[in-house]
Amino acid sequence: MTSPAAGSATGSVTVRVPAKVNVQLAVGAPRPDGFHDLANVFLAVGLHDEVTVTPADALRVTCSGPDAAQVPLDATNLAARAALALAERHGREANVHIHIAKDIPVAGGMAGGSADGAGALLACDALWGTGASREELLDICAELGSDVPFSLVGGAALGRGRGELLTPLEAGGTFHWVFAVADGGLSTPAVYAECDRLRAGTHVPAPEPSPALLEALRTGDAAALAATVSNDLQPAAVSLRPSLADTLDAGTGAGALAAMVSGSGPTTAFLVADAPAAQKVADALTASGTCRAVRIAAGPVPGATVV
Repeated sequence: MTSPAAGSATGSVTVRVPAKVNVQLAVGAPRPDGFHDLANVFLAVGLHDEVTVTPADALRVTCSGPDAAQVPLDATNLAARAALALAERHGREANVHIHIAKDIPVAGGMAGGSADGAGALLACDALWGTGASREELLDICAELGSDVPFSLVGGAALGRGRGELLTPLEAGGTFHWVFAVADGGLSTPAVYAECDRLRAGTHVPAPEPSPALLEALRTGDAAALAATVSNDLQPAAVSLRPSLADTLDAGTGAGALAAMVSGSGPTTAFLVADAPAAQKVADALTASGTCRAVRIAAGPVPGATVV
């Protein structure tokens, strides 16, 4: 996360903010508040949205790019909610035009909406010169959603609680990924509910990060990371969308080191050895006809950054 010390009430501010992949998503039993405790190892990857805020007479959201028609443009949009939250804390009106240039897959388990919230928050802070501390920004992010704090921070991090309590992690190298975008989205609450249904009557241990996975991240060892990636939501996502199994098989058959559902899906993520391997797997996935689009990215990359 980078931010200028002060902003301007004129002109505009653009923030670039990345997508994420969960290299580990350990999900605990349901809590009384309906959420689940998590051990969520995030990695920011090089697919970005750009959020631009400009002074306006009233709050307005527009969007362009792939799947822009699926993005809500009302007050339910996390970017709009971020602007409103910061404005309320600093006693001003959220009179900005927020434009989102989408490149992160929509409703794909890659935190695109969360990224837009973090981007709008940092952009409004810079535009208005509110001078919010990192702690205040992270506090607002946590109010907005479980993945929003990581979108602000980027890099690699362990998320505890419902994912919002972050500890930065060391990543000793660049990891190469291929992402297969499915048709339509999957409801995150529906995936969690299916996870609970599938695990009903079984003992669900408290979620803990894998020491071997954290060591693989630290050393930059893609093969070791591939052996330790896991996602407790994957059985639920595949149960709700059985066709994802075909996509996972296609990527594995093309030589991916690991294949997994990204977050709550339905995007699937394939860890590969290097950039040439990424292109080979991407070509195979495209030819397989099991997904709508294929994207190549590497990480870790920085979080929300004013550009």
